[in-house]
Amino acid sequence: MKRVRVTDILEKAICLLVMFLVLFPFLWMVSMSFKTDAEIMSFPPTFFPKEFTMKHMIAIWDRIPLMTYIKNTVIFAVGVAFVSVMIDSLAGYAFARMRFKGRDRIFGLILLTMMVPFQITMIPLYIETYKLGILNTFVGMILPRAATAYGIFFMRSFFLGLPVDLEEAARIDGLNELGIYLKIMLPLCKSAFITLFIFVLMGNWNDLLYPMMMTSSTNMRTLPAGLAMFVGEGLTEVGPSMAGAFISMLPLFVLYCFAQKYFVQGIAVSGMKG
Repeated sequence: MKRVRVTDILEKAICLLVMFLVLFPFLWMVSMSFKTDAEIMSFPPTFFPKEFTMKHMIAIWDRIPLMTYIKNTVIFAVGVAFVSVMIDSLAGYAFARMRFKGRDRIFGLILLTMMVPFQITMIPLYIETYKLGILNTFVGMILPRAATAYGIFFMRSFFLGLPVDLEEAARIDGLNELGIYLKIMLPLCKSAFITLFIFVLMGNWNDLLYPMMMTSSTNMRTLPAGLAMFVGEGLTEVGPSMAGAFISMLPLFVLYCFAQKYFVQGIAVSGMKG
């Protein structure tokens, strides 16, 4: 009994430590957003602001077109998430359930693309979008990310975990592959859809390099690119940067709070099967 209690206490202590390590940077960011400049630069630093101020929150709205950046980020990130989830799920279903020549080799080649850094493909991608005339447009930002190797792998793992009897019964009833996907598989993979949607949304919402590369005008910049204006070579405006990061984080935080159940369920059910 003593060993069990010690183990329980140790597990809870480790969980609390991990929770503290994960939450502390976010709480520190929120605290810095409401501190004065003098208190931000003071040493030793203080966690809670001694003098609460909204100066940085007001400055971030006055100095940059924040609403435009938020609108662009929503269109870009949500558009990529919707398109990517649909294409990745279709490809994942094909690689998991359909039999065709070279299936495993093609899937292996797709997985190999995960090992290629973006810095290698960014220049050819920029030239391609420029030649197509879609540079500095939402189409040019969304189209190159319409599908991801990770998303295909994730959805394939989920489909492999579903019973084969379901599609066999559907085939007996006369459904084709598209009908099986739409009427049988699609309702069963809601949790996986939401999980992948959150993954893709977060990755594109917080991306800095790709939107800056694909846009040339201020009116098309996304939120991370706009906040980068407060970080210079010799001086970093900590207060406005933290306030902007706090505003940028809020939509993702609210989304995760509402979709947490499906997020955890999607990770647990998929199991990342090979």
